[in-house]
Amino acid sequence: MEIKPLLQLGGSGLPSHPMAVGVTVLRTWAPSWPPRSDSHFSGPCHSNAQREGYVGEKRKSVWASRSAGTGTVPLVHLAIIHCVPAVALCCINQLPREVLEIQNDLFQTPLHLAVYLEQPSVIQALIHKGVNPGLQDHNGNTPLHLACEQQHLRCAQQLLQCTAPTEGTAQPHGHHQDLQLQNWQGLACLHISTLKGNIPMMSLLLESGANINVREGTSGKTPLHLAVECHNHRAVQFLLRNGAYVDAQMYNGCTPLHLAVGRKDAAIAAILSHSGADTLLRNMENETAQDLADGNDDLLALLPFDDLKISGKPVVCSE
Repeated sequence: MEIKPLLQLGGSGLPSHPMAVGVTVLRTWAPSWPPRSDSHFSGPCHSNAQREGYVGEKRKSVWASRSAGTGTVPLVHLAIIHCVPAVALCCINQLPREVLEIQNDLFQTPLHLAVYLEQPSVIQALIHKGVNPGLQDHNGNTPLHLACEQQHLRCAQQLLQCTAPTEGTAQPHGHHQDLQLQNWQGLACLHISTLKGNIPMMSLLLESGANINVREGTSGKTPLHLAVECHNHRAVQFLLRNGAYVDAQMYNGCTPLHLAVGRKDAAIAAILSHSGADTLLRNMENETAQDLADGNDDLLALLPFDDLKISGKPVVCSE
């Protein structure tokens, strides 16, 4: 896997061997901390707050590596990138939560990197430490968005299991995993997993409380609309079985059936029709799905005549 895009380190002066990264930084900075005496605070002007501030800054500096042109890079980022979980777990154990939420130049936290590089044990440790799983990178992606994009099911399970509240308690670490949160493309996690056609990931998200009818931010498509656009029969059937609203409308009024007919996908149009799709709904251009069939006999056979009804119900063609 290409590591450079993940973190622009420049000339850090660190050794290339993964374990040597941790050893070098620890040997270089760790001996200077903690201070052997209280001489730093011997004067009367040093309050408890000043002491705590000094301690906090020293702890940060001990666990950070300075790289040319990019400022201070916490060691935990390096340990994750170089796939040295032992060093990463040591950092997580020693560092305060605020340091573990530091974002790099791409606004990635250690949690983003651990998901990208598929390190479930590191993810678990970070979540248990109380880091915020909802921080977004430069694309607006949370770690869970990345897990869906990379199709890392184990990572998603760690993110969701560790942040799920237990019975009779509040959120375990003070952070709520917002499953409807959108990235800068307007996509929630369920949209991404639907576009990937990843049924196990979709199932996990729904079990964790994701809204099956969540609309993406650009045109108002639900996951069902996206599954239809991808011609993914399995995803369409899965969503319908789990309660997706078959007549959900985009901002332009189009239903999933409009999209299926417009793409001349008779198989998916049949699935939607048999699931009770309203074939007479009109979009903002005043078109029904029948109007979009445009003389296609296979599609027209699935759609009712809008001028013939029995007991108020449209008559559907059948062979």
